[in-house]
Amino acid sequence: MNWDQIEGQWKQVKGQAQQKWGKLTNDDLDVVAGKKEELIGRVQERYGLARDEAEKQVGEFKSNLS
Repeated sequence: MNWDQIEGQWKQVKGQAQQKWGKLTNDDLDVVAGKKEELIGRVQERYGLARDEAEKQVGEFKSNLS
């Protein structure tokens, strides 16, 4: 699944993102709306991670969706 597909199916994918990153609120996930950079930023902010670690986690999340 690529990011265009994730963005198009965000309502379905949103629940999986909530399970992976429980600190993300529904408002966070609504703002993200499937956008990769927004998701990386929110994960980085909520979990206090370095950008490269947040990118790694988001990449793993994407891979698990495929």
